[in-house]
Amino acid sequence: MLDALVPLFSMILLIAAALLVFGLEALDGPIQVALVASCLVVSLVALKNGHQWSAVQQAGQSALASITSAVFILLAVGALIGTWNLSGTIPTMVFYGLAVLSPAWFYPAAALICALVALSIGSSWTTAGTIGVGLVGIAAMLGVSPAITAGAVVSGAYLGDKLSPLSETTILTAQMVKADVMTHIKAQAWTSVPAFGLAMVFFTILSLTGGADSVPPAPTEVELDKLGEVFAITPWNLLPLLLLVVLSVKKVPASMALFFSAVFAGITGAILQPGVYAAFVGQEALGVLDAVRAVWQALATGFETTTGLADIDRLLSRGGMDSMLLTLWLIIGAVTFGALMDELGLISRITEPMIARAKSRGALFLTVFASAFGLNIVAGDQYIALVLPARTYRAEFARRSLAPTNLSRLCADSGTVTSALVPWNSCGAFMGSTLGVATVLYLPFAFFNIFSPLLSVLYGFTGFKIVHTEPEPLESGS
Repeated sequence: MLDALVPLFSMILLIAAALLVFGLEALDGPIQVALVASCLVVSLVALKNGHQWSAVQQAGQSALASITSAVFILLAVGALIGTWNLSGTIPTMVFYGLAVLSPAWFYPAAALICALVALSIGSSWTTAGTIGVGLVGIAAMLGVSPAITAGAVVSGAYLGDKLSPLSETTILTAQMVKADVMTHIKAQAWTSVPAFGLAMVFFTILSLTGGADSVPPAPTEVELDKLGEVFAITPWNLLPLLLLVVLSVKKVPASMALFFSAVFAGITGAILQPGVYAAFVGQEALGVLDAVRAVWQALATGFETTTGLADIDRLLSRGGMDSMLLTLWLIIGAVTFGALMDELGLISRITEPMIARAKSRGALFLTVFASAFGLNIVAGDQYIALVLPARTYRAEFARRSLAPTNLSRLCADSGTVTSALVPWNSCGAFMGSTLGVATVLYLPFAFFNIFSPLLSVLYGFTGFKIVHTEPEPLESGS
C-alpha cells in the first residue's frame, strides 16, 4: 500500500508546489514538469518491486496510444478556431449573438444552446470548440463574466453529451457494464435532468443579479460596427458550422469532421472575405497563392488581427494547431502517469480495500464516485476514469443484485462529468485551452458537473431510482 501511495502523494505535492509558486501560470509548463516527474517516481517504484524496464516502457506506450484520438481532435480544434476566425464564421456568430442575446438571461441561454447542440451531435468537445468559443467571446463584449459563461458552456455541453445516443462516451459506458444504450440514457436522465434544472436556476440567478466578477456593460454597438466594418457579415459565413453539424450527425470521426470544416471555412472565406485574407498575409489584393498561404497559416499558427478594440482582438487573434501544444504536453504527462499506475498494479492495490469496506449500498456508490473522480485527478483521462471503475465494480454490483444501469449511470456521473473540473485532465485542459478561461476559474460555475455526481451518490443512499435485478436482500440497505 505504501508503494502505491508514494507516487500518488508525490504527484499531489508536486502539483500543489507548482500552483503555489506559479499560480495560474503553472499550466504553462510547471504542472507538466510535475506530471513528468511523477511518472519517474512511478517508474522507480515499479523497478523497486521487480518490474522490468520494458514493462514500464510498454505501459507508457499504451498511454500514448490511448490518447491518439484526443491528440488529433485537439489539433483539429486549434486549426478550426484559426480558420473560422479568418473566414468570418466566429465573427458572424458573435455578431448575431450580440444582436440577440441579453445579459439578463445570457448564462441560462448559453447553457441551453450548448446542451441542444451537444445533444444533436454527441460531442462536448466539438460543442465547446465551436459554439462555446463564440459564446465566451460574446460574454466579454456584453460585459458579463467569461468564467460563468464558460461554466454554462461546460454544463450544457456535458448534459447534451451524456444524453445523446451519438456520444462515444455514452455508448462506451453502456458497453462496459453490458447494458442497452437507450436504457442507459433513460437511467442517466434521472440524475442529468434534475442536475441541469438546478444549474439553470443558478445561472438565471447569476444573470439577474449581474453574476460574479462581472464587468461594466460594454458598448456593444461599437463592437457590432467594428465587426461589420472588418468582415462581410452574412449567413453564408455559417456554412462551415452547418457542415460540421451534418458530418457529426453522420458519425464522421470528430477529428476528420473538425478538420474538414476548418478547411471548408478556409475555402469559403477566400470568396466571402478577400479583404481580410489579403490583409492577413500583407497584400493589397488577394491572389490564389495568397489565399492558400492565409489558410495554411491560420491552420498552423492561428489568425491575428488589430482592429483597435481589445475585446475583438482578444477574441479573433487565436487558434492554430500550435496553440494546443501546451495542452497536449499536459495530457501526455497526466495520462502516462495514470497508465503506469494502472498497468503496474498500483491503482488496484488502492481500490481493493475500498470495495471491501463498502458494506452498504450508499457506501458502495460513494466508493465508485471517489474512485472515478480520483482517477480523473490521478490518471488525467476521462476514459480511464470511466472504464476502470465500470470494470472494477461490475461484479460487486451484480453480487448485490444491482442492475447494470445503476453502475453505468454512476460511472458517467462520476467519471465523464467531473473530468472537466480537473485542470490537468484531458477534458479540463481542453476546455480551459479552447474557451480561453482557466479550468479553476470556471470550475465553481460548472453547476451541472457538480450537481450530477452528487445526485447520483444521493440516490445510492436513499434508494431512489435504484433498479435491482431481483428483490433487494434485507441486508443490502443496511
